[in-house]
Amino acid sequence: MKCPNCNGKHTRVLDSRETNEGNAIRRRRTCQNCTYRFTTFERIEHKHMIVVKRNEAREPYSREKVEKGIWRACEKRPVTQAQVDDLIRILEEKWQNYGKEIPSEMIGEYIMDELKKLDEVAYIRFASVYRHFKDVESFQKELEKLKE
Repeated sequence: MKCPNCNGKHTRVLDSRETNEGNAIRRRRTCQNCTYRFTTFERIEHKHMIVVKRNEAREPYSREKVEKGIWRACEKRPVTQAQVDDLIRILEEKWQNYGKEIPSEMIGEYIMDELKKLDEVAYIRFASVYRHFKDVESFQKELEKLKE
């Protein structure tokens, strides 16, 4: 493992612990060149999913793209990195059960379901972009559903 501080190639593991209900391992490391300490995570690599877009185009699944969209919805909200990581982990486990190809609509719906549980404002933000609200009435209808 390369040191993020000095790019040295010799690091030593100080401590290893299971995280995410045993689905990942957290390792504390130290660089033997500069003594910098850092943390790495090792998790199961899921099979590669293909996202089927609305226009039938296909592209590889990108965890970074999903995380970026969730953070955009959660901007200036009391949501932590750990909560977002857990949310994405839960979503990816659900999606793995779906198969090799997954429609983008399903990804969006699952994200909205989980955001609704996490933060209602983030849910509304995500839904307004995902559902392309055209006017105030469609926005109000979504708010009414949320109130119920």
